[in-house]
Amino acid sequence: MRALAFALLAALVLPLAACGDDQSAPPPPRPLDPDALAYFCGMVVADHPGPKGQIILTDRDEPIWFSSVRDAIAFTLSPSEPRNIAAFYVNDMTDTNWNKPGPDTWIDARRAWYVIGSDRRGGMGAPEAIPFKEKASAEAFAAAHGGRVATLDAMPRDYILEVPDAMPERMGGATGAQDD
Repeated sequence: MRALAFALLAALVLPLAACGDDQSAPPPPRPLDPDALAYFCGMVVADHPGPKGQIILTDRDEPIWFSSVRDAIAFTLSPSEPRNIAAFYVNDMTDTNWNKPGPDTWIDARRAWYVIGSDRRGGMGAPEAIPFKEKASAEAFAAAHGGRVATLDAMPRDYILEVPDAMPERMGGATGAQDD
């Protein structure tokens, strides 16, 4: 009788526990749609160099796209934007083509290491927060391109939210067209 009661209890509890696990797992990153438009500027995301961002909200099936990581982070800091973020992904720029980050380079933005203040410009020609999966890769990039390494939580709000004094004349800045 005790075995039957245990089996019945397990049959009821285990599916509920599994259901809870599925709900807590963030949705996976989506492949970049070649026609995806950037949230803030309405331009085609794939047309811009540098790392991109995608944010998936709990009440939307499709991600919100960003042509730069800096724009994606600004979205999360803005009090006027939704707070129901289910997942936040950025391109890992380790061994990635600057002009066309690969479709399988998405990493969790909250666990990434970022280089800020480097000589590289993001998708809209502004200073960028360049993400890396591993701290050592971020440090190597900073050694080659300047800047410093920061986590998302330690990133200065001013770096993300302030408008640069002088935007480059052409998209991507002087170094935006490189393939490293």
